Amino acid sequence: MSFGPHPWQQTSWDWRAAGNFICGGAGSGLLINSAFLAASPAGSQPWAFNWPVFAGLALVGLGLLCVWLEIGRPLRALHVFFNPRTSWMTREAFVAALLFPAGLLVLLGMNAWGWLLTLSALAFLYCQSRMLPAARGIPAWRPTLLAPLMFFTGLCEGCGVLLLLDLFRPGVSSKATMVLALLIMARFVIWSLYRVAVDASLAPRARIALNRAGRGLLLAGTLAPLILLGIGAWLGDGASQTLSAALAGATAALAGAYFKYTLITRASFNQGFALKQLPVRGVRTHP
Repeated sequence: MSFGPHPWQQTSWDWRAAGNFICGGAGSGLLINSAFLAASPAGSQPWAFNWPVFAGLALVGLGLLCVWLEIGRPLRALHVFFNPRTSWMTREAFVAALLFPAGLLVLLGMNAWGWLLTLSALAFLYCQSRMLPAARGIPAWRPTLLAPLMFFTGLCEGCGVLLLLDLFRPGVSSKATMVLALLIMARFVIWSLYRVAVDASLAPRARIALNRAGRGLLLAGTLAPLILLGIGAWLGDGASQTLSAALAGATAALAGAYFKYTLITRASFNQGFALKQLPVRGVRTHP
């Protein structure tokens, strides 16, 4: 059913909107984590090369490209800047206008601008986390707990991608595995609270979709990475730890991406019309 008193799935946001939340959240989370857990390139020479910053900016840019592809009239994309008082998407766009220049300066070796890049990434991820709860007509999106869930999911994805990049560009702090474990557990705790809070308002198909995403977060996004991190710590070998941490980061990030995709494209049923009594032709409903 596409129209009527029963819930139907929204069609305004599709895989391209999900791509913005997946790539933008992982990219900004990567920038935040790299600021605290990744070493700067030796000598900080221009294009030395700071791969975490480059990858973070590329992911954020890919997410914004997905949004641009979703716009019905792409040439009017600048209209997104017109409503900063009420739109979190507009605020995200303004933050992005700071994020990319700051990132370029850091890539050029001007690490003194790293503080601006980190703050911009935090603001970008925060704006993203507030977008879905602002859509009050979708029961799966409007709980206030969804904002911290999206924020911690982005941080978890970013830390996971950082550990994955450590396979190719060593230099990630040994504390990163502990940070990932804490973020994974925090994400699942918030997910569990969110799931309980939202259950009563869900349409049946939305509940099925979220249950599937929840199993993914539990098995692939929580248990599997924690087991992999434990195996790496037990083996104790540097190469084994790096490989197990990379696999743990990949599974944690992929589970978060699947959750976001499901939330936006599969669980996004509205509440339908709240009609206490439906009109029937030929029948008087009022005296």
